[in-house]
Amino acid sequence: MSVAAEDHNQAVIQEFRANQGRVGGGFAGAPLLLLHTRGAKSGAERVHPVMYLELEGRTFVFASKAGADSNPDWYHNLLAHPEVEVELGGATRSAQAVPVTGAERDRIYAEQVKRFPGFGEYQAKTTRVIPVVELAFSE
Repeated sequence: MSVAAEDHNQAVIQEFRANQGRVGGGFAGAPLLLLHTRGAKSGAERVHPVMYLELEGRTFVFASKAGADSNPDWYHNLLAHPEVEVELGGATRSAQAVPVTGAERDRIYAEQVKRFPGFGEYQAKTTRVIPVVELAFSE
């Protein structure tokens, strides 16, 4: 990730935490959470602002990377270490990251595109299938 992207993410994270999960700018009004992962190799904690979808009592995130030809680093991290922490609003909860595939993935991604058409543009930019991940919360 570039220094500019890291700086931008840090600003979003600070605003998220200062405003109980609400941010302005490009994320204004969008459902946003902070996803805590551990580095696949380093084991170091990383925090990523990510848009999410609540559907049928479940929570999903999308490894879109704005339509880049590679998956975001956080996706590789959660495949290696699927136990994650999620900041949503003012609360932090533990979750298991579970990739969603096949027809279910397609249905969930289509719903995200319906709500946020930019995700359709992301998929159109790349030949990879953008991963969908369920965040299965611990009770």
